[in-house]
Amino acid sequence: MTKIRLHNSRTRRKEEFRPLEKKNVRMYVCGPTVYDRAHLGNARPVVVFDILFRLLREVFGADYVTYARNFTDIDDKINARSVATGRTISSITEETITWYLEDMRALSALNPNLMPRATLYVLQMIEMSKDLIEKGHAYVEQGHVLFDVNSCPDYGVLSGRALEDMIAGARVEIAPYKRNPLDFVLWKPSIDETPGWDSPWGFGRPGWHIECSAMVQEHFGENFDIHGGGNDLIFPHHENEIAQSKCANPGSTFAQFWIHNEMLQVEGKKMSKSLGNFFTVRDLLNDGTPGEVVRFVLLSTHYGKPMDWTQKKAREATLTLLKWHKMVKNASPALLDDEILQCVANDLNTPGALARMHELAKAGSVDLLLRAGQFLGLFSPNEHWWLPEEPDSEAKVKIEALLVSRNKAKVDGNFLKADLIRTQLKDAGVEVVDDAGGLSRAIFTDAFDPGKIK
Repeated sequence: MTKIRLHNSRTRRKEEFRPLEKKNVRMYVCGPTVYDRAHLGNARPVVVFDILFRLLREVFGADYVTYARNFTDIDDKINARSVATGRTISSITEETITWYLEDMRALSALNPNLMPRATLYVLQMIEMSKDLIEKGHAYVEQGHVLFDVNSCPDYGVLSGRALEDMIAGARVEIAPYKRNPLDFVLWKPSIDETPGWDSPWGFGRPGWHIECSAMVQEHFGENFDIHGGGNDLIFPHHENEIAQSKCANPGSTFAQFWIHNEMLQVEGKKMSKSLGNFFTVRDLLNDGTPGEVVRFVLLSTHYGKPMDWTQKKAREATLTLLKWHKMVKNASPALLDDEILQCVANDLNTPGALARMHELAKAGSVDLLLRAGQFLGLFSPNEHWWLPEEPDSEAKVKIEALLVSRNKAKVDGNFLKADLIRTQLKDAGVEVVDDAGGLSRAIFTDAFDPGKIK
């Protein structure tokens, strides 16, 4: 069996991945907060963990791998969007989830096996919070339930920082009801129009971190194989997940492997609305950038390195994929090339896998090229962007008139004119073929350009 080696954020080194159970491989990835369109940075972890999902299925068998990615549909940003728009929270989250799945499918990402929504697991969040209070790891203050970080001896194991360092400049809420500034909310009160649920501590709603712990425990139990997300989640989100989950289940390890992708930039700068370089996946798709091209560019940089999206990379990816599509259009998939598999099994080395695909293309190994692309989520049968442009009615009329003129020129013996018309059409990407009766017909090639038809 192929050995998989992954960089484990918890140990800070590359390790061989051995699942707890070979016939029950489990991976959980933090999904989106659903109040708006997914931007390009949101797409990077989707593609990264889609590649890992495909690798695990290839090595252990599709029936033995479970991939869960949640939807956070309880959040203050969603509440604020509801107030600002006058729309119900459910209508916003339903629409956003639909958008998200459509956009990620456009990037050829497989749907996870499980896509739990936080709103359906509030009871489990309440029960876990109660359990943490009973075990001395949480306390109630002013209607809030707070996790006591001082009760967790190895708090900071993932980020590798001491409590004092985490407090300084940390993304934590400073509040008078906290015993320690790092103590985080498991449950908080809901007032006015803020949505909530009944609980032993009053009407309220869960904190962010408890959501993932409760959903993981419900589907995967106390211990599972891989937890993933962007490296911006290491602290405080993932650090807090580990603390509350291990304290709720003494002796558990929670996730064996933690995998984190680096962030994304645009043309060498952090993506932001103020710089005018912020765009969603849908913006790219609507502007004519195929989802396959977006995926190729994302795969061209190792997930552990910062990713820089540039128009140059998108153009180069488009040209490469156009060439490859033409090569594989009549191919049949072969067995997966071992070098491709070994690249991906070596800490998801997708740039190495793409380099190997260039070698296969150069060698004319189209069957291997097709299978490699399919493994990486390329060459989707639903992708047609690379096909020649279909001529519009005006172009068809012009082409038909040129063919009639060419046929007449041949009948009149004016072969120079006939050849000139053939050349004009060829320059526009139209091949002229004469049938057995001598009549001309047009075949549109990949280079068809209606602008060159005069």
